[in-house]
Amino acid sequence: MSPPSRRLQTKPVITCLKTFLISYSLIFWFTGVILLGVGIWGKVSLEKYFSLVSEESTNAPYVLIGTGAIIIIFGLFGCFATCRGSPWMLKLYAMFLTLVFLAELVAGISGFIFRHEIKATLGVAYTNAVKSYNSTESSRSAVDVIQSALQCCGISNYTDWRDTDYFKENGLPSSCCKTNDVNCTPEILKDLDKAMKEVNVRGCFSLVTSTMENNLGIIAGISFGIAFFQLIGIFLACCLSRYITNNQYEMV
Repeated sequence: MSPPSRRLQTKPVITCLKTFLISYSLIFWFTGVILLGVGIWGKVSLEKYFSLVSEESTNAPYVLIGTGAIIIIFGLFGCFATCRGSPWMLKLYAMFLTLVFLAELVAGISGFIFRHEIKATLGVAYTNAVKSYNSTESSRSAVDVIQSALQCCGISNYTDWRDTDYFKENGLPSSCCKTNDVNCTPEILKDLDKAMKEVNVRGCFSLVTSTMENNLGIIAGISFGIAFFQLIGIFLACCLSRYITNNQYEMV
């Protein structure tokens, strides 16, 4: 048993550590809300692109959604463990923070790697989706959503549709039409020369890849930033647990 004077000297240190750790835990809980929101945003905003390359798509949004939900729960656990001053609960909290740190690193690296491989993957996927436009509902829906949202048409430009079976029967898809263009009729869409003034002539490939790269870059950046934030919590939880254990400090 440490002398009373020594224990009295350690109490301010422990109180200070507890204050910092509770503040950190609240911020940690808030980062869980942010991760959950970013994961849902990534899943929703990139869904139309994932549907084209479902076998190759990144799992980063799903990792962020799961990690964010668990962080919200353990952020509250961290506050409870700190208030109770329980060494084993603090060690469990530090262990969880370590696992979160690793999970977020994996999510960030996953998004970063996929960001650089996306052009080759999407190039093949989008070309196949255009060629098989009318064969499956999923590819047709994905192409229509992309062409309407990004205001583009075809792969490199709108003339890429010329060699497709769909164009030979129906002309250009209506999703190629410019927004609110009343002159974009089925008859016009069957003639590339006439359609040139009524449709978006720019191809979708460059727009799709830049959109995906930018969005995945945001996800990766947020993941890395929040991941290294966990190191502060790990340090605080371990220090507080050690001080409480070494000085036999108990909450009254």
